[in-house]
Amino acid sequence: MVKGDVVKEFTSLKGVGKAKAELLHNSGFDSIEKLKNATVEDLVKVKGISEKNAKDILNQLKDKRKEEPKKSKEKAEIKVKETKEEVKEKKAKETEEVEIVEESEEKYKAKKKPDLSKERKEKLLVRKQIKKRTPKFVREEWFRYKRIPKSWRRPDGISSKMRINLKYRPSKVRIGFRGPKEVRGLHPSGFEEIMAYNVADLESVDPKKQAVRIGSTVGTKKRLEIAKRAEELEIRILNMKV
Repeated sequence: MVKGDVVKEFTSLKGVGKAKAELLHNSGFDSIEKLKNATVEDLVKVKGISEKNAKDILNQLKDKRKEEPKKSKEKAEIKVKETKEEVKEKKAKETEEVEIVEESEEKYKAKKKPDLSKERKEKLLVRKQIKKRTPKFVREEWFRYKRIPKSWRRPDGISSKMRINLKYRPSKVRIGFRGPKEVRGLHPSGFEEIMAYNVADLESVDPKKQAVRIGSTVGTKKRLEIAKRAEELEIRILNMKV
């Protein structure tokens, strides 16, 4: 061992300072084990160490010997406890993950889709593309006065630049921006929307082509009744998670 480490170990004992620790090291006690095996007579031979001091050092080393096996046992017990707890935690986590996966699989239901012809599907795609390139229509001179909102109004007046389609003016609402007539007014999914205010309104609904939107004035109790009946008839509700 390095001298500095041995001196530090010796100084941890009561009654042994740095000077005495160096004297012990120089006199042949270059490890704590050699000091443990030494007798009182051997320690007295070292300068500066009395008989009483030697006895105190040896007694401290004996106490440390007794404490070491106890500590090792305690550490082993703690490790065993920790390993048991870790195993329990891992098992608990695994069971929770399995339960979560099972719940998610049970709860998830794919949204119902309409029975559409090939032509209608193509027209819906065309409408989607038109909507992407359709500009946002804003009111004439909305930027000039704070009192004018952005909401669209048809431009009028003899001097209106927007009315006569001059360059660098916002786009006007025109017939060219409309989608195909066959899919006009349909929900993005392709369903025809039917308003429902009570359970009786569901009886005339065709679940293959039509979907229901519950009115905003309908209360919670009636909404749940509508949802239950819609599930029985396999009707999709557009504004409620069933």
